[in-house]
Amino acid sequence: MKRTPLTVRGAERLKAELKKLKSKDRPRVVEAIAEAREHGDLKENAEYHAAREEQGLIEARIKDIEGKLSTAEVIDVTKVDAKGKVVFGATVDVYVEEDDREATYQIVGEDEADIKQGLLSVNSPIARGLIGKEEGDECEVETPGGVRHYEIVEVRYE
Repeated sequence: MKRTPLTVRGAERLKAELKKLKSKDRPRVVEAIAEAREHGDLKENAEYHAAREEQGLIEARIKDIEGKLSTAEVIDVTKVDAKGKVVFGATVDVYVEEDDREATYQIVGEDEADIKQGLLSVNSPIARGLIGKEEGDECEVETPGGVRHYEIVEVRYE
């Protein structure tokens, strides 16, 4: 079975979402379905069909999260001795030559990625280019927007 890397924070977020889906969203939609059934003919009952559709989406998301958590390898980067190298979970300050700016990224699992928050998927071109490098190293990364040059300013494990 292929293990899926997750940060501790990512695993906690998935667990919190799963708890909300099971304890709040699922009971709410079951109640909405029961209420819509009381309105009679189900063939032309828009509320019933909408609630059933929402129930399907909730159940699919529950199944998806449970699957991810069952194959997750939760990595606590604060306990990893990476000897200054960029590894999964590390936070990396980089200088982006093309933009003449610094950026901060954390290398995270696929489901945690959010570029606007500086969370890079471990499978992204930038993350793959940075992994294994250390402070002071430079790397060239082929991105969808073209080749980018990065200099690693600092690597943290937080």
